[in-house]
Amino acid sequence: MTPRTTRRTGAAKSRLVAIGALAAAGALVLSSCGDQTDDGGDGGDGGETKANAAPGALPKAIEDAGVIKVGSDIAYAPMEFDQGGQPAGVDIDIANALGEELGVEFQFQNNVFDNLIPSLDSGRFDIIMSSMTDNKERQAEVDFVDYFSAGVSILVQKGNPEGVSTLDDLCGKTVAFQRGTVSADIAKAQNEKCDKPIKTLPFTKDTEALQQVKQGRAVADLNDFPVAAYNARESGGGEDFEVVGEQIDAAPYGIAVSKDNPELRDALAKALDAIIENGEYQKVLEKWNVEKGGVDKATVNGGNE
Repeated sequence: MTPRTTRRTGAAKSRLVAIGALAAAGALVLSSCGDQTDDGGDGGDGGETKANAAPGALPKAIEDAGVIKVGSDIAYAPMEFDQGGQPAGVDIDIANALGEELGVEFQFQNNVFDNLIPSLDSGRFDIIMSSMTDNKERQAEVDFVDYFSAGVSILVQKGNPEGVSTLDDLCGKTVAFQRGTVSADIAKAQNEKCDKPIKTLPFTKDTEALQQVKQGRAVADLNDFPVAAYNARESGGGEDFEVVGEQIDAAPYGIAVSKDNPELRDALAKALDAIIENGEYQKVLEKWNVEKGGVDKATVNGGNE
């Protein structure tokens, strides 16, 4: 179980890995390419192309190279994971959209989560995009452009036969979760509020907890929102589970940028606002069944815990 310092959600003690997420070895590289044509654009006078919507917004070195190097721990479906030897997921698709907007390629390089910020500091990466929670502790080291929100969700059988929508609805019922996670802490805290106690079923692996829900021995599994949404989308072709209610203790995920590079930070924030406005951001969320994690606008250093 990974320690708190590598956990992606804000209050948790360990990182959960979804069904099918693989810890990819070596460096996986993904290029997300914008339209690099010189004469594109609707105007006949050499106007801007879509990919150069904000010329000069990026640092000159990145603009000249045409590449943003991205550090990521590519083992956290559906946010970023290995799919046939290539990075895939929410973060990768958002990076694709940002690349189209900025006219550069985003190249993902796989690394251990603990090493991402030190590698950014050393110049190995330009940014980190790895479901990294924006919090006060990390803000002392890097700046964040917040692009997603994630907490813990309640996952139930498809059709929600027990009518569960809040933690209060779990009182007197059986709930499964993975040991040593924030989900276990939430279940314990909720149990203290219940008139009828929750029967808890802790497991070493979340796949075991999911099986309890699937077979009807537990009414719900508590899990990280992106992971819960991914399991609802993938398991049984989307017919086994569904996510209910609001996220619990949600916190922002941010794109981490060196504090020495405010120009890049601000360019990313403007590009994120642009893809939110043009609908490309929403398309990504819908593709991966994570609309509840969407944000309305880019925020810099919005984490407050």
